[in-house]
Parts: sequence; C-alpha cells; structure tokens
Amino acid sequence: MHGIPDFTNVQVWVAGDVMLDRYWQGEARRISPEAPVPVVKMGFEENRLGGAANVALNLAVLGCNARLAGWVGDDEAGRTLRHEATRRGIDTQLSTVAGLPTILKLRVLAGNHQVMRVDFEQPFTDTIAAPPWTADAGAVVLSDYAKGTLADPRDLIASARTHGLPIIVDPKGTDWARYQGASILTPNWSEWTEVAGVSHDEDALAAQAQQWISTLELSALLITRSEKGMSLYQAGQAPVHIPTEARAVADVTGAGDTVVAALAAGIAAGLDWEAACRLANTAAGIVVGKVGTSVVSPRELADAKQQSLPKVAVDRNQLARQIADYQARGERIVFTNGCFDILHAGHVSYLTEAASHGDRLIVAVNSDRSVTELKGPTRPVNHAPQRMDVLAGLAAVDHVIEFDESTPEALLGLIKPDVLVKGGDYANVSDVVGHEIVEGYGGRVQVLGVVAGVSTTGIIDKAQR
Repeated sequence: MHGIPDFTNVQVWVAGDVMLDRYWQGEARRISPEAPVPVVKMGFEENRLGGAANVALNLAVLGCNARLAGWVGDDEAGRTLRHEATRRGIDTQLSTVAGLPTILKLRVLAGNHQVMRVDFEQPFTDTIAAPPWTADAGAVVLSDYAKGTLADPRDLIASARTHGLPIIVDPKGTDWARYQGASILTPNWSEWTEVAGVSHDEDALAAQAQQWISTLELSALLITRSEKGMSLYQAGQAPVHIPTEARAVADVTGAGDTVVAALAAGIAAGLDWEAACRLANTAAGIVVGKVGTSVVSPRELADAKQQSLPKVAVDRNQLARQIADYQARGERIVFTNGCFDILHAGHVSYLTEAASHGDRLIVAVNSDRSVTELKGPTRPVNHAPQRMDVLAGLAAVDHVIEFDESTPEALLGLIKPDVLVKGGDYANVSDVVGHEIVEGYGGRVQVLGVVAGVSTTGIIDKAQR
C-alpha cells in the first residue's frame, strides 16, 4: 500500500499505564453568573482509550495484533475501558486492583475548545509482571505515564530481551537507569532536556545522545522535537534529522502514543530504525491535525505518502464502498455539503473545523442546476467541476462529490457518515436537513458557527460596485 508495510500478521505487546479518556462535548454561549467561567450545555459523551491503551488502539487500527497489559480499578471506568478495548479488537491482559480507581481523564469541550480537564487517579504501587509474550511477538512497547505501573520495569525488559524482542520505551521522569537494556527510548524535547539538559548545538546534542545510548545499552534514541520534527540517534552512527510533516496542528493529545505505536509496528514488520521512525513521523503529522485522542489508519499513512491519489469522486457507489473500507478500519467519516461557489476564508475555516471531528471529510457539492434553484438565475459564478477542483485542493478535504438533488439526503443514506456537520445558526439539530437519517443509524449531527463578515454574496456585491 504505497510503501506502507502489511501489518496484518504483526503482533505487538503494550504494557504500561492504561487510561480512559472521557469527553463531555457541548456548546458554550454564555458566562456563568456564579463565577467567570463558561456555561457548557451538555451535548454528548464520548469515551476513548488513553495512555498505553491508546498505543494499543493505534496498533490495532494499523492492523496489528495488539495485546495490552496493565492495571485497572474495579469500577465503571475500568469496565468501560475493557469494553472499548475489546470492541476495537485489542487482546486485553488487564489486571484489576481493588481499592484503586481506573485512571480517568475527563475533558469538557465547548465546540473544539477544551475548557476543563478533571483527573481521577491514584498511583499504582505494584509493577505488573511480565505478560506471556513469546518470541513470535514482533515488538514490545512500554508506555510509561508515571502512574506506577512501570515504576520498576527491569524485569519486563529482561523478559522481553530473553525472548529476543525489540523494546520501545516511551519514558517519563528523570530516572532513565530503570530502562537500561531497552532497544530505543522516545522522549519528547521537554523530557529529553529534563534529563540531559539543554545542548548548545546539534553536535553537542548528538554527543549527549550517544553517551546515553552507551550508558543504557540502547540500540537507538529518538527525540521528538515538535515543529523541528524528529532526531534519530543510533549507536556509532551519524544522526538522522526528520522534518515534521504536520500541516496544521489541532491537538497534540496522544501524539506520542501514535509515534511509539507506528514505530513499534514498523519494527515488528521488519523495517529498520530509520524507516520505522520516518513512518512514525508521518503518523504524527496526521494525528496532530485531529481533535482529542485519535489514531491513524494505514490508508491515511498511504495517502500521506502518496499525495497524487484522486480526491474528486464521480461515482457515488464507488465512494460509498471506499467509505465502508475506511469505517472498517475504525475511521470516523465526517460529511458536509454546500454550494461553495466562491471559496473564501469562511469556507476554509469551516471545512478545517469540520475535518477535526473525524478522520475523513467528505464534501458534497451542489450541481449547477441545484445552485441555480437555490440561489437564483445568476448563480453559480463557478461551474461544479471548478468548485470541486478548488475544494479538492484543501488539505482538510478527503473526497468531493457532486449531487443534483435538492437535498443531500440520498447521499447520506448511501454513505452513512458518522458525523453530519453543518454551519449556521441552527437553534436545534432537528432543523438540519438529513438529521433523522444520520441519527437513525447511530450517527450524530454537529453544528458549527460561521465566520462573521465574509460570504459569497458579499463578495459578489462588492465586485459589482
């Protein structure tokens, strides 16, 4: 698949701090009279796998046989976490700890803006025992969030080494001696400087990296450096600097999980360290463009590697089959529609925000006939093929398709998107055309605001003055 390995026969173990990420999504249109905080009107609740569980989810979505070990509490969050993991195809080897809660991160969002996070957690006091991994496993990931599960991972590392397994560690804290014998550490820049200090230049950084590789008996060290991309250091080799592939950053939550998952999947599939790190870098560039804890699919990786794939669809049945394939891989489909006659800043902002609500954005465009029916005999200014080509040029848009009907309801019934997005001042979701179709099969409707002061009509009026 365009240079992406086949992960279907790859097995990766993940051990570490498992968490449940819970999102309360709503809208805020006023400030509380009780305190200077927004009043968020509750819309819906969404549960996502977090921490080590998100690493396992990323692996499962890539197609790997993901196996997960860690601690959970005997509570609702633990049961929800187990259910979500099993539902997403993860083989769970989770142990229950009496008297301690499952780690839960509750985020309250108003639109796409996080207004509050509430953490429910107490540190675990026992390190998990080595799971029943065998030599046929492709790799082991130790996902450390400093919650106690990996307080002393030496037995885990020794066991994995005995079976000849590469060990990828996402480290936390300053005591890196406990990771001695792992294959690679993947600190971000902040974590690196907390342990090694700030280097004066790249040569000094490389020297420090080589020293840590030697001290900890590593094969490699990967430092993620935000807008500077990644730097890979291998024992006795020149550093490899990999520039970032992020186009727009919406949310970095869980990006480190995606990096270690893609890295482990690549190594387990037979890639060398550099090729696996480049794969992880591509995955990171995709996931930071999404809101909340998210994942990356093989198709997204392939699309990112092969940008020449056509985006304008001409056959709606073919598009429906493609979308069914996306959804089978665990991707969420977002759908919106409109005339998009003269594309302006408001459209771009709207489509970018719409795309952040899922993994694939499908834009349905009114035909010339239907635009004339809606807007009058002087419209459209641009014919449908031109409007579609311009939309297809936007990074946020995955597929564009034309429809000639008065409403997109037939398309909605065929495609069955997970999220129907509309822009405008809708008092109720029930006012959105097609809401009953989407809600009927379990999807949801999301209403976005509009950018004030810019519109196609206004542009045309100004041009005619």
